[in-house]
Amino acid sequence: MATEASNHWEYTAGSHSNVLFGGHFDESEAYKYRRAEGMADWLIFYTLEGGGYLRTPQGEKLCRAGDVALLRAGVPHEYGTIPGGRWNFYWVHFHKIAEIDCLPQEEAIVVSIPERHLQQRVRHAFQDVLSDSRERSTFWSMLCENSLRQVVLLAAAQLKQRLDSRIELALRYLSRHMGESIRIEDLARMAGLSSSRFSHLFKQETGESVLEHLNRLRLRQAALLMSHMGRNATEASLDVGFNNYNHFAAMFRQQYGCSPRTYKKQKGRPQAMS
Repeated sequence: MATEASNHWEYTAGSHSNVLFGGHFDESEAYKYRRAEGMADWLIFYTLEGGGYLRTPQGEKLCRAGDVALLRAGVPHEYGTIPGGRWNFYWVHFHKIAEIDCLPQEEAIVVSIPERHLQQRVRHAFQDVLSDSRERSTFWSMLCENSLRQVVLLAAAQLKQRLDSRIELALRYLSRHMGESIRIEDLARMAGLSSSRFSHLFKQETGESVLEHLNRLRLRQAALLMSHMGRNATEASLDVGFNNYNHFAAMFRQQYGCSPRTYKKQKGRPQAMS
């Protein structure tokens, strides 16, 4: 719970430029905060439960569970708990980082982070900022900024998303689990679709089948393992999920124009010192 003292601390610190600090509040409907002249720094929120509002001269936006919200520096504003509810949220004051330019040029920005895996990344990033900004160990400010960059870029990616959200979810799952046994039925169930409808939608959105996409991911990773991590062709094929080396070798030759072992010899040589 935020206390009157912690609210005052927010105001005092937020009135200075180049600050970087944050907190975690769980507030009743009575909570609101107003800055008639704005502030020198930026303010970012992540709502865990309930919801809040952000009010600027451009209007009002709501920030509900799973939403990232930002208030731009120099903009008069008020924010608080949505009437009749609670607002459980993280907040961080920070000076502008370059990644902010990936977001719309609006006074207040609210972006929904719909996928649970991404929500966990955002939550962990805020927790890291709170921990690092309080401990202030070596490189603490850079660590905090890196965590904020991740949140801002994840939010910007949601705004620029061009594929169906169900296919985006499947693509992220494939990239994380490409070395495992993957069934189309499981992907379809995650997307809430039948296997046939999911397969059709995947092809429509990406231009390739699930198997074609998965094999392309695996072959690219195998090539990287051979050229940069010292893995031989057999090891690389097993690392990325191929249980049949001959099948792997045939597909690799089709994509890269040479056998895996030839690729390894060509790309895996140590570079001569100049």
